[in-house]
Amino acid sequence: MQLTRIAQAVLFGLFASHASAATLDSTRTQIAEQAQKLEPELLETRRDIHAHPELGNTEKRTAELVAKQLKAMGLDVKTGVARTGVVAVLKGALPGPTVALRADMDALPVKEVSDLPFASKAKSTYLDKEVDVMHACGHDAHTAILLSTAKILTGMRDTLPGTVVFYFQPAEEGPSDFIPDGKNTWGAKMMVEEGVMKSPKPDVVFGLHVWAGVPAGQIAYRPGATLASSDDLRIKILGKQTHAGRPWDGIDPITVGAQTIVGLQTVVSRRTDISSYPSVVSIGTINGGTRYNIIPESVDMTGTIRSYDYGIRQKLHADVRQTVEKIAESGGAKADVTIIEKYDPTINNPALTEKMLPTLKWAAKDDVVNAPLVGGAEDFSFYAKEVPGLFVFLGVTPRDQDMSKAAPNHNPGFFVDESALVVGVRTMASLATDYLYANAEAGK
Repeated sequence: MQLTRIAQAVLFGLFASHASAATLDSTRTQIAEQAQKLEPELLETRRDIHAHPELGNTEKRTAELVAKQLKAMGLDVKTGVARTGVVAVLKGALPGPTVALRADMDALPVKEVSDLPFASKAKSTYLDKEVDVMHACGHDAHTAILLSTAKILTGMRDTLPGTVVFYFQPAEEGPSDFIPDGKNTWGAKMMVEEGVMKSPKPDVVFGLHVWAGVPAGQIAYRPGATLASSDDLRIKILGKQTHAGRPWDGIDPITVGAQTIVGLQTVVSRRTDISSYPSVVSIGTINGGTRYNIIPESVDMTGTIRSYDYGIRQKLHADVRQTVEKIAESGGAKADVTIIEKYDPTINNPALTEKMLPTLKWAAKDDVVNAPLVGGAEDFSFYAKEVPGLFVFLGVTPRDQDMSKAAPNHNPGFFVDESALVVGVRTMASLATDYLYANAEAGK
């Protein structure tokens, strides 16, 4: 009797495994076919959004386009999230876990230089100044990809075991209407603060970013730390104004500022353990003085601090503050140091990454590579801080080009080879379905 039960259990396990494999194959076939069928609509949507870019916190037209398409699919749609974000919920007919998929919608204050028929001619206001606007980081592609993904998954609702939540968020590149001060929030962080990950609460979250310098259709991924944290560094050196011919009558903040810049280079090179992860402290602006023969009262500097580890990040902050303040003190000046934490490091959950690697390989037809650490930052990090997350890169540079010469993201010449976008749809749709089917029992 005992042997019979064991045999039955083995046979049931084999049958379930076979059924699961059959379901996976069938689902992937359906995704591939639908992604190809939807490609014309995908490209039309992407080109429409590309021609009408909007800056962070002003994505009203884009949000309306997104909401209209999602409502036409019969999804439960909420608008006005984190100012202009859109969230849609797809409930499958079968019980199972919950997966969140994210796309960002905002553009950049960059003037497009291409001769594409749908090139941007848009202008907008960035921090009270009129600027040209362009989707120079591919968020138009992200939005179009996720809309097509939603359409495919909605068509599979009757067999879908679980729930899929779609986040279309604003201001990933930052707000265009205010300067970050450490008090106001925007983008993904505001989405989380407003509760998008509470009801329904996802078990995992997936995101994708198109990337220049990677062959079109290739997927690059990295377990663990993937993108850096990003913190604003603002320094004011307070001296004493005097005639430049009598510097001894004052305190020169320009000289102290120069010493500060040199001293900051030792924070990483001599005080930070870079054996695990690199770090960067860079000064980007220096402003001080009004005339060649006047030593000014003060000098203002701004910069950025980047790291990939929470502990290293906090130590960097302390070391930067101490270095600046002590150098100023040694010159008789005072230093006011402000560090504004903007984006956390983006960390891919190692177990989830390993588990979903076969999915990535299927979506990209085995054209998958390991990604290097990226010095840029992403507010996808705030989602991945709440639940296990996986964020991957989709190559969009034409394969017949020299990858090293491709215009990078944020460049006026940034170009998306649209043949890669259908790979993005296969990726996002199969990440959702593969996870749902693999974890259907656990999610009941």
